[in-house]
Amino acid sequence: MTAPHTSADALIRGNRTRRRVRFWVAIGTLPLTIAALVLVAKLFSMFVFAHFAITDYVSGDGEGTVRNAGWQKPLNWFEPYKAPYNAGDGYALSEKLPEARAEFEDALSLARGLEVCAVRINLAFVMERQGDAATEAGDLKGAQAFYAEALTMNAETPDECQSDEAQDQSPDPNRDMSDTLEQQQKDLSEKQQQNQQQQDRQQNGEEDPQQPTDPNEEQQQDQPSQDQLDELQQKLEEGQQERDQRGDDGTGGGGTDKPW
Repeated sequence: MTAPHTSADALIRGNRTRRRVRFWVAIGTLPLTIAALVLVAKLFSMFVFAHFAITDYVSGDGEGTVRNAGWQKPLNWFEPYKAPYNAGDGYALSEKLPEARAEFEDALSLARGLEVCAVRINLAFVMERQGDAATEAGDLKGAQAFYAEALTMNAETPDECQSDEAQDQSPDPNRDMSDTLEQQQKDLSEKQQQNQQQQDRQQNGEEDPQQPTDPNEEQQQDQPSQDQLDELQQKLEEGQQERDQRGDDGTGGGGTDKPW
């Protein structure tokens, strides 16, 4: 008569033991579960904010690009360079060049391998635009220093950045990375040379041929005929059509390209 009662007690004790074991196993694995959920949430948020940053950049919203890039920065273990890189793009779009430069320099310190390619190109673009701004302000020596920095940044870009693998990782597959580096170097060299020539003219007391000494000189020149104006307008329209077909922004060697 006691055997069934003993078996029932043993079954109850066994169930209680298993429940305690499951409880403590759940408690022990709780930190791992929370960490996994945080990781999933972080990966999802990185994708979302990166998408928003790219969308804002394409639409020309520099402030929105910077704002969404800021949300990428916390706990960014996987691609830590991406947040400052996107922020640099946003600042550059808003013509906040010192801020853009600081973000790209931060991104360069965090980038690894082929990640440095686009960062170096964009940082050189910003340096070039700083040089352009200094030239417009009449600070030729300052402009020369910016152009020299940009050329150094371009020259120190790893050879691997001109490989097919680097092109596959390019943020803009429609722009060839090798061609961009080559054109950037050419533009910077030309600007350096023009800048130096202008400095030499100033030191020799010569007037800039692009700046007439007499403010009425332009008015004294022969006015172009209507046929000449029509021909010029036609050339401008044809040039714009060619740039649209190529998909570029038409800056060429006279301006500074847009960051990626």
